[in-house]
Amino acid sequence: MDYKRSEKEKEYLIKAIDSSDRQFIIISPDFEVIAANTYTMQLLGTDIIGKHCCEIFYEKSTTCESCPALSVIKTHKPSLRFKKEDVLSDDFRTCRYSYPIMSGENLEAIALFTFNRPTIEEIEEKLKRANAFLRNLILSSVDGVIAADMKGKILIFNDAAVEIGGYTIDEAINTLNIRQIYPGDGARDIMRHLRSDEYGGKGKLKSFRVDVLRKDGQIIPICLNAAIVYEGDKEVATIGFFHDMRDELKIKSDLEKTHVKLLQAEKMSALGKLAAGVAHQLNNPLGGITLFAKIIMEEYELDPLVKSDLERILNEAKKCSDTVKELLEFARQTSNLIRPHDINSAINRTMFLLENQALFQNIKITKHFDDTIPQVYVDIQQMNHVFMNIILNAGQAMDGKGTLTIRTSMSNDKEKVCIEIEDTGPGISEDIAAHIFDPFFTTKEEGKGTGLGLSIVYSIIEDHKGSIAVKSKPGEGATFIIELPISHQGEKGGQTT
Repeated sequence: MDYKRSEKEKEYLIKAIDSSDRQFIIISPDFEVIAANTYTMQLLGTDIIGKHCCEIFYEKSTTCESCPALSVIKTHKPSLRFKKEDVLSDDFRTCRYSYPIMSGENLEAIALFTFNRPTIEEIEEKLKRANAFLRNLILSSVDGVIAADMKGKILIFNDAAVEIGGYTIDEAINTLNIRQIYPGDGARDIMRHLRSDEYGGKGKLKSFRVDVLRKDGQIIPICLNAAIVYEGDKEVATIGFFHDMRDELKIKSDLEKTHVKLLQAEKMSALGKLAAGVAHQLNNPLGGITLFAKIIMEEYELDPLVKSDLERILNEAKKCSDTVKELLEFARQTSNLIRPHDINSAINRTMFLLENQALFQNIKITKHFDDTIPQVYVDIQQMNHVFMNIILNAGQAMDGKGTLTIRTSMSNDKEKVCIEIEDTGPGISEDIAAHIFDPFFTTKEEGKGTGLGLSIVYSIIEDHKGSIAVKSKPGEGATFIIELPISHQGEKGGQTT
């Protein structure tokens, strides 16, 4: 290149090199330093001119094997040194880039542009920061994170895992084995699934439903995502993300209960309309029968036997009329109208509708009512439905033969009214009793039951802040025990009086 720089240009170039905070030196083909920028002299001293570059940088008397200047001398081309095995060595911190200074075809000198690489301490500090960030990430996870080695020793146990498992972090790390958090052979099953290809690929387990055993013995439903940690082909650890499903399952259960209530509301609404229609259809002829029977008795001289027959007609017509009124009262819909009511009277009203039915003709009905119990704040239509459902179930369980006993009393703490409805049927096994209040659970033949009755009863009692339980053994009948609080806790969205 024939272009000649002015003195001003040369001055600026020298200033630019001297202003750099990177080491910049020029060495001869014999590796002696012949020039250096200001930054280099500040670091290494002003007496470096004329010294061997390896002596300056590494206190060595021989040239570094990985020095890029060697490549420049050999090829007359720029060279960038990079050796992975030297990343943490002292040699790697300097002599990064070299390029030739040519005079025609002859190598006149070599420029070394050096800059510092991170030291071991700096790398360790970065690793510490990265590890701290990763640790905070794991500890802050809303899901439980548990890692264990292949012997089951816990390596990671975050705060969410503490909430799920009930163990402290110290307990988990020092004494807990991963096998202890699964009931039975759960841990073995998890490993078998992890090693198969069927649950997200080998070494992975995706959205797998599993139960976890808390320290206090409580079973927690979990959605598990897990993986095996490998070093090469060797299994060295497992890590799992445990999503607590209790809130989700509760929401699902509440939605099912709401759905059941809506179905029942529609059913009761239809029953109310049907009852109203039937009442109108029956009340007219009943009114006519009663009217004409009275006219005949008043306007004609009748034989005593005929008069007795007419009185019987009037009595039976009155019974029919009373039954229609009770049916209308039972089916009448309200909007959670909470008022004080006499529970004994409510049960009597229900029995009035049922005891003359064919199902109860051969059932002995015994009542033990405590006349001193106070009134209870309830929606009486809903309570009528509760008693009707349980008593009908009892009659069906006894197949129309046996003894039905109904008791009312005060609880021991005098804060609740207790109702017991006992039958002498075949009883309920323990496994069935555990699900008897579940929606759509039924032991009846197909087409004879929807499985909604007792689940609706349970929801109604729960809405009234009460409780219901069943006590039974196979062959010894069943007793349904209902407790309703005396104190009034106004229902959200309901009317109170």
